[in-house]
Amino acid sequence: MEGYGPQLPGLPNIPQIQLMPQDQQQAQGNQAQQGGGWMPGATTVGAIFKDGVILASEKRVTYGNFIMSKGGKKVFKVTDQIGVACAGLVGDMQILAKEMQAQANLFSMDVGRKISVRSASKLLANVLFNRRYSPLFTQTIVGGLDDEGASLYVLDVLGSLIPDKYAVVGSGTEIAMGVLEEGYKETMTANEAKELVTRSIKSAVSRDSMSGDGIDFLIITKEGVAEESIKF
Repeated sequence: MEGYGPQLPGLPNIPQIQLMPQDQQQAQGNQAQQGGGWMPGATTVGAIFKDGVILASEKRVTYGNFIMSKGGKKVFKVTDQIGVACAGLVGDMQILAKEMQAQANLFSMDVGRKISVRSASKLLANVLFNRRYSPLFTQTIVGGLDDEGASLYVLDVLGSLIPDKYAVVGSGTEIAMGVLEEGYKETMTANEAKELVTRSIKSAVSRDSMSGDGIDFLIITKEGVAEESIKF
């Protein structure tokens, strides 16, 4: 049908974009999965014993293979009956602990009673889930005492909430968990729980280069929260 209707313009030549070679794409994907070539490490333990809960973590702060600090704090008091212990980025741990402490105080003022361990853990889970598109890189253990007794909860980066009797998070999890699981008893005293937790963390420190330099303890009983620390 020549001569009828307007002539359609020709499409411009679109330059072809060179694709990244497949092996380079694979290497870049592996680097992204590994956190850009580095991963913060820790060995953090929580356990319920006869009269309360113990939370503990070693003191080393690493950036890849570099030891940034030998005196890092990864265990935090939230209220007189609740504590939180973390493994991951120290800045993210501190933000979570401060947020949890502030919200627990607001709850007490609004409701007129102390927040329960379950409610505090659920609050923290909501904070983590709301940050899921720009997550706080930390694994968390929340433990404490309330009217229901001693309880312990484990949270991941996205706020999954799992109750347990004992737990380990961080890069030394596999080694510490073996020791903790073998010796754990719900009828342990505070001293027995502290000895078992110390042994489990030391076993991880002996094999995990991202953990070491001492242990911070948070021991929660009916008398309140006791903070202790030892150096290696």
